[in-house]
Amino acid sequence: MRSSPLSVALALAAAAGPAWGAEEWTPAGPGYAWSFPRDHRAHAGYRNEWWYVTGIVESAEEPARRLAYQVTFFRIGLAPGPRAAGSSWAATDVVMGHAAIADLGSGEHRFSEVVYRAVPLLAGFGEEPDPVLVWSRGPPGTEGRWELALAGDGFLLSMEDRASGMALRLALSPERAPLLEGPGGLSRKSSKEGAASLYYSVTRLATSGAVTLGGSTCRVRGESWMDREFGSSQLASDQSGWDWFALRLSDGRDLMLYVLRGRDGAPDFQSGTLADAGGHPTYLSGGDFRVRVTRRWKSPGTGADYPAGWEVEVPGAGLSLRVDPASADQENRGGRGPYYWEGAVRVAGPRGERAGEGFVELTGYGAGNRPPI
Repeated sequence: MRSSPLSVALALAAAAGPAWGAEEWTPAGPGYAWSFPRDHRAHAGYRNEWWYVTGIVESAEEPARRLAYQVTFFRIGLAPGPRAAGSSWAATDVVMGHAAIADLGSGEHRFSEVVYRAVPLLAGFGEEPDPVLVWSRGPPGTEGRWELALAGDGFLLSMEDRASGMALRLALSPERAPLLEGPGGLSRKSSKEGAASLYYSVTRLATSGAVTLGGSTCRVRGESWMDREFGSSQLASDQSGWDWFALRLSDGRDLMLYVLRGRDGAPDFQSGTLADAGGHPTYLSGGDFRVRVTRRWKSPGTGADYPAGWEVEVPGAGLSLRVDPASADQENRGGRGPYYWEGAVRVAGPRGERAGEGFVELTGYGAGNRPPI
C-alpha cells in the first residue's frame, strides 16, 4: 500500500532540518490587518495553511446529477524563512492536495491526493501580479496541474486524476464579501493560549463549469464555500480532532461551527459564526449552541465510527436544525495516513422542511488518526 501525501509531507518536514521550534513560526494572534485580495495568497512564516473549497452542484443535462466536491490545497511549512541557496530542492514548503467528488444519487465517491515540495515544475504559490494562488502537478499519469487562481473578483479551480476518472474545472463568483470567522478573524481552538488560526470564509460562491466522475463529464451549476485558515498551532496537545459544519441556510444566513474533541472523544471546545443575509456576523461561544449526534456510521474501508446525523440548535437565533449526510460514504481514504469524513449534508427545519445545505468535516476518528497540526 502506498503512503498517503500527508504521511509523506510530515516525513519531509521531519527530515528538513534544522528542527524549527514553534516560537520561530509566526503565531496566529489578535490585531491582524486583513486585506483582500492579498490574503487569498500564501502567508510565509506561518506553519500551516489551507485553501478549502467545497460545493454542491447539479448537472445541466438530463437526467440531472447532483454532485458534491471538495478540493483542498495545504501548505505545510518546512522552515519559517528562506533556505540557503545551492539546491533546487531547498524548499521551505510542501504543497499537498486533496480532492473528492461524490454522486449524491448513486453514492459513488472518489478521492485523489498529491504531495510535492514547493519547487519549480512541481508546486508553488503565485506572487502578484500572477493570478495563481496555489498549484501543484497532478498525480502520476496525469498531465497538467491542480490549481486555484484569481479571476477578477472570483476564482478558477481545476484538478484532474486520470487514473481515478475524476476531474473538475469550475468558475467561482463571490456573492458575498469574505467573512471573518472569529473577532478580527482570530479563531480560537482551545481555552489554552496558542491554539488558534487566522480564518475567513467566502460562504457563497456561484459555481459553474464541468465535473468528470467515472469518466463521464457534465456541465454543472451550483454553489460553493471557500475556507481559508493559516496559523502555526491549531490544535492543543490534548485534543484529538474536530467536527466542522459549514451550512448555507435557505433564509440567507450562513452558519459555521467548530466542535473540537479531547482525547476521550468528548467535546472540548466550541466556537462558531452565524452571519445574517447581509454578511454581518454574530460570534458564538460554546454556550451559544448545541450539537447532538443522532446517528452513527461505521466505515467499511477503515472501521472508523463516525457521527452520521445531528441536531443543531442556536437558541438565541431561533435555530433548530436537523443535519443529515446527503450520502453515507463520503470518507476520504488515501494511503496509510490519516483519513477523514468530508461530505455534503442536507439541512431540515423543526417540521422537516428544507432549510439549507452544506458540508461537514469529521477528523480524528479511528485509531491513531489525530490530525497532525
